[in-house]
Amino acid sequence: MQDAHSLAVSIASGRTTAPEVMAATLEAARVHASLGATVRLDPDRAMEDARHPGPGPLSGVPFLGKDLGAGSVAFPPAAGVEAMRRTCGLASDSLLFTRFKAMGLVEAGLSTVPPFGLALTSDPARNPFNTGLSPGGSSGGAAAAVAAGIVAIAHATDAAGSIRVPASCCGLFGLKPSRGVVPNAPDFGNHLMGLASELVLARSLRDVKQALVSVTDDGTCRIEARFHTPARLALAVPDRCSPDQARCAERAAQSLADLGCVVETRAAPDALGARAAAVARTILTASLAEWLDALSISDADIPPIAAAIAAEGRRMPAATLFAASREMASIGHSLWVDFAAFDAIISPVLADGPPVPGAFDMSASSPDAHFAQMNATAPNAALANVAGAPALAMPFGTDARGLPTGVQILSRPGTDMALLALGAMLAEAASPVAYPYPIAGHP
Repeated sequence: MQDAHSLAVSIASGRTTAPEVMAATLEAARVHASLGATVRLDPDRAMEDARHPGPGPLSGVPFLGKDLGAGSVAFPPAAGVEAMRRTCGLASDSLLFTRFKAMGLVEAGLSTVPPFGLALTSDPARNPFNTGLSPGGSSGGAAAAVAAGIVAIAHATDAAGSIRVPASCCGLFGLKPSRGVVPNAPDFGNHLMGLASELVLARSLRDVKQALVSVTDDGTCRIEARFHTPARLALAVPDRCSPDQARCAERAAQSLADLGCVVETRAAPDALGARAAAVARTILTASLAEWLDALSISDADIPPIAAAIAAEGRRMPAATLFAASREMASIGHSLWVDFAAFDAIISPVLADGPPVPGAFDMSASSPDAHFAQMNATAPNAALANVAGAPALAMPFGTDARGLPTGVQILSRPGTDMALLALGAMLAEAASPVAYPYPIAGHP
């Protein structure tokens, strides 16, 4: 298996070197430029940094930051908006990127995102498995880069499915961690009242686990709460999911049952999912309005849908935003009351496979239609964000077109490590993903 771990082992053993791998990464980015996975590269800086990587477990492995969320001084994120790129900068590396670098990861540049992360596509990025499809969003550039082998691992963020959707579109592993376990200091710019979490997209679960262990705070008890033995699982498939997506979740659940887990079919928490989507919309809308006004970014410099969403945020009473914070607590409580008998919930990530490029029209002007499309594309995705719960997206099987399909496993806050262990059981039962390209520089 090729992943960041095996690449790091190859570098450490002398089979290759970090500069050689970085050179291959930059060449792969050039060869696969039509995928639109990257928005900024700095070859000179990347090659220089590759000569002196940190000594951590992934020493010398190239990676990409996401153009949204935490970032570094060398590659400050600009949320996919050129007006932001002209005005944004960082005085210091974020704590998350300090820890990424301590792992030995070497940043080569930034991956493509939709403007302000407001879509589940990442135009112009394309899916390496089928370039007529999107790699998802908003971490779509990261997913395209990892699936295409430009890098083995990439930074990703998730405020309403933005790690899990691209993972499912591109046959990757992605964990949306429990609220608060991954640092977003010192600027807290992607906190979003606790909706957002950050970590990575990767080709293996061990890479995701290594990233989680390496970047979390020392209070490991926050992610090491355990499941029952055997684990008790609920299979919950929304009616609006296609047969391919439903079968993916059903087969994953059956595989876990075959491995000794107790699995019961339950109705999907669609009512809670709708409430969560409304909360996410409220917070994202208010956040965008505040962000643009603080930076004096005009409507003329942003897509029309972003301007319409920001206008909605400016009209929002403070009481509405405060009510959303109360609703977050209520939704999280209701979720675990409804599923009190279960350790985790298995469901599809997508309603009907990867969307096509341009599916989210950034020139449109209706926030109602835009947010409805988000929830229709990834049913109940915001529930994990609102509840502060960890949610793992991982590949399992293929659809009728031969594309990888993904499944989500959501568990209680603080059970991240137990969730990854359950995911590892399922990964052992799954057929390996046949990625269209090897990882650049991997011997």
